[in-house]
Amino acid sequence: MQYPPLPRPLRDDSALHTQRHGSKLPDTFASRSSNALSSASGSPSSPPPPYEDVYRDFSSKPNFISSFSGSIEPSSLSRSGPPNSSSSRTNPIGGLAMSCNSRPSISQLREALSSLDTQMASLLSQRQQLESYLEQAVRSQSPIYRLPEELLSSIFVTGVCQSGDQDSLLVSSLMLVCRYWRDVVVNSPELWATICISPHDSLQKARRRLARSKSVPLDITVNFTPRSDNATGLMENIIRAMDLLRPALWRARSFRLSVPNRPQAHAALLRCKEDAPLLETLSICIFHSMQEDHYSSPCLPLFNGHTPRLRSCSFTSFNFGWDKRIVSGLRVLQLGGYWNGFSPSVDKLLEMLRACPQLEELALRNMSDADPEGSVHSEPEFMSNKVVKLPRLIKASFYYAGNMRVRMLLSQISFPALESLDFCYLDNLTPILEYLRQQALTSLPLRHLRIESSFFNEPKFVTLLKRLMSLTTLELIDIEDVSSFLLKNLSTPPASHPWICPKIERLSLDGCTSLEWDSLRSLVESRLSGKSLPPSSTSMTAMRAMSSASVSAHVHALAMGRSSPLPAPRRLTSIDVTHCHQINKEMVQWLKMYVPDVCCDPAKGVWGEPVLP
Repeated sequence: MQYPPLPRPLRDDSALHTQRHGSKLPDTFASRSSNALSSASGSPSSPPPPYEDVYRDFSSKPNFISSFSGSIEPSSLSRSGPPNSSSSRTNPIGGLAMSCNSRPSISQLREALSSLDTQMASLLSQRQQLESYLEQAVRSQSPIYRLPEELLSSIFVTGVCQSGDQDSLLVSSLMLVCRYWRDVVVNSPELWATICISPHDSLQKARRRLARSKSVPLDITVNFTPRSDNATGLMENIIRAMDLLRPALWRARSFRLSVPNRPQAHAALLRCKEDAPLLETLSICIFHSMQEDHYSSPCLPLFNGHTPRLRSCSFTSFNFGWDKRIVSGLRVLQLGGYWNGFSPSVDKLLEMLRACPQLEELALRNMSDADPEGSVHSEPEFMSNKVVKLPRLIKASFYYAGNMRVRMLLSQISFPALESLDFCYLDNLTPILEYLRQQALTSLPLRHLRIESSFFNEPKFVTLLKRLMSLTTLELIDIEDVSSFLLKNLSTPPASHPWICPKIERLSLDGCTSLEWDSLRSLVESRLSGKSLPPSSTSMTAMRAMSSASVSAHVHALAMGRSSPLPAPRRLTSIDVTHCHQINKEMVQWLKMYVPDVCCDPAKGVWGEPVLP
C-alpha cells in the first residue's frame, strides 16, 4: 500500500532573512539558526532544499568567519562589489573577509596563508634571538667566565704540567672549548714550554711552540730512534732540528738527546756551545754503544762549561772525557753503555762522586768490569782515609756494572741514608753483602732490596737481613740459592733475636725454583696471627748484634721490661711466585686466601693458550 506524499510546507526565505536582520541577536546565532534549518531541511524524512537555499547558505558561511575577524566591520556585510585591491594586499585576512560575498579565489587564500606563515616565521626568529641573548646573559654570570685571565692561565698550567703528558692533546682540547679559552691558552707561554722534535713531531710544530713560549724555560727533547723511517736523511733532520733550537738553548731547563750513533751525536752537540744558565737536567743517549770510531773522543765542552744549575745527568755511551765540570754538584748521576776501554775506572768514578757530595741517586748500567790492577788499593789504611761520604744517597742501582767495580765502590763510599738498592747480573754477591753488613753496623735504613740473576751465600744473606729492620720490600729474581733455609728464618726467628725483617710486606720470589711449598706456607701463616713473642732470657746478647743504636735501645728497653713482648711482624700484602713451577694451582688459590695480591703464571690450556683460572 502506497501512502501519498506529504505536502512540503512553504517557507518564506525573505521573511526569515528580514526577521534575522531585525533581531537583536548577533549574526553568529543567526547563521547558526540558518544552518540548523538547512540541516533540518536536509533530513532523510524531508526532501532536499532547493538550489537557491543551498547557495544562500554557502554564501552566508564567510559572514560567520567575518564575525570573528577584528578587522572586519559588520557594515561590510551589506556592501556588494569587489573589494579594494589595496586593502586586500595590506591585510589579506580583511580583504578575504570583505570579498567573502564574491567568493574569494584560491590565489587569495594562498596569499593569506603565506602572509600568516611569514609572520609566524618572523616571530619565531625573534624568539630564537631573544633566547640566545638570554642564554648569553645567564652564561656571563657563571663564575668560570668571571675568572681573570691570569688565574685561568694558572689553572691550565697546573693541570697540564701535573698530567705529565708530553703530547699537546690536552692543550688542544682546551683551545676547542671557546674563543676566550683559546686566547688564554695561546697567551700562556708555560703551556708551550715543551719542545719535542722526532719523526712524529715536525719542525713546524716546534717552531710554533718556540714562538708562543716567549722567554720561559724550555724542556727540549730531540729523539730519533734507530727505527726511523727515513734513515738516509736522519743526519740532515738532526742538524735542522739543532739549528732551530740553537737560539733558544740559553733558556733550556732540560735537554734530552737520543740518536742512533756517535757521529750524529757529535754533529748535534757541536751546536751546543752557548752557556746554559738554566739547565737542570741533561740526558744524552746513543743507541749503538758498541761502535768504535774517531768520534769516540770527547767533543767540545758542552754549553761552554757553564751549567750552574745542572742537577741531573744521564749519559749512555757518550764519552765526555769524564770532565768534572759537567758532573759536579749533581743530585742524580746515571751512567751506562760503556764497554771495553771506554768504561770508567774506579778512580774516575770516585772523583766524580767526591765532586757530588749532595748526590741522591746513583745508577751504573751495562759496563765492562774494572781492572783490579789499575784501580785503587784495598788496604784498610787507604780505605779509611779515602772514603767518599754521600749522606743524602737514597737510591743506588747496579745493573751489569761489573762485580769488581761494585765491590770497590761500596768499599770506598759511605751511604747512611740509603733506602733502595738494586743488584742485577753481578755474579757472586757474597763480598758485596759483607760491605753492606759493615754499613749496617752504624746505619742502613734500607727499605727496598732487589737481587736479580746473581748468587750468594745464603747464611750470610740471612745475617745481613737480621740487621735490615726497616726493610719492607724484598725482591729475589731468578736466584737459585734461595731455599727453605731463608724462608724458615723469616717465619721463625731464633731464640736470641727478634723477628727478621718484621716490617716486610712485599715479597717477590720470581724464578726461585729451589724453595719448598711447606716453608712458603709456614712463612705466610707465621705472619698472619699477629701474635707477639715474649722476650727471651738472652735478649742482651741480641742487643749486641743490632745494626744501629736506636734498634739496640729498643731491644734493651724490651729486655729491661720483662712484661713487654717483642713487636709482631707485619702481614704480607703482596707475594710473587711467577715462574715457580713447583707451585701449582691449588697452592696459588691457598695463597690468595691469605695474601691480598698474588702474582703467578697465568693458567694455560692444552695448546698453551692462556685461560682464566
